Amino acid sequence: MTKEEFYQRLAEQGFELSDSQKEQFERYFELLVEWNEKINLTAITEKSEVYLKHFYDSVAPVLQGKISNEKIRLLDIGAGAGFPSLPMKILCPEIDVTIIDSLNKRINFLTLLAEELGLTGVHFYHGRAEDFGQNKDFRASFDVVTARAVARMQVLSELTIPFLKVGGRLVALKAVAAEDELADAKNALAQLFSKVLETYNYDLPNGDGRNMTIVEKKKETPNKFPRRAGLPNKKPL
Repeated sequence: MTKEEFYQRLAEQGFELSDSQKEQFERYFELLVEWNEKINLTAITEKSEVYLKHFYDSVAPVLQGKISNEKIRLLDIGAGAGFPSLPMKILCPEIDVTIIDSLNKRINFLTLLAEELGLTGVHFYHGRAEDFGQNKDFRASFDVVTARAVARMQVLSELTIPFLKVGGRLVALKAVAAEDELADAKNALAQLFSKVLETYNYDLPNGDGRNMTIVEKKKETPNKFPRRAGLPNKKPL
């Protein structure tokens, strides 16, 4: 996908990018490739692939009407190089974005990236989701949590649901169908008082399959969740 094809696809779906937004995406690509030589941010560095598999893929929740340009608090867990939240932020500047990442080098990249792109309403924190999930300044504070190819739903639910307000939603983006994952995650979702609202498959313009699953938090998360760092992965609910 060339950048022109990227612009056209967005325009066809009602998102006509300004020159400033186009410049932000282009500078994002340049910095991603530049920093990728210093720290491992992505295996995808070919320009057409970045525009398709990082930028276009990341804005899917916006294009499909699950997230819109409004003053909501969005947390991105396991964002790595800022996906999916920062491409969505470029498209929807009203969203307030927080990213938590366990690697400080990535936080340094994201901080510089936000400065270079002129992004406001973005916040970056170094640490583990399990620890921040027990912090009263973060727990039950977000309208939306996003996660792109982070972990199986059985694990991901414990890492994300505690951050949501009651009625808030987890938007999980994956490269494969999620039916088996959701079957395995039934117990975890029940313990976390959350419910799958919808899950569906769709294709990128090149035909690659993707899955989006939306989970709603129905009641306050029990205080024991998330468990200490590492335990959700070692002993999934």
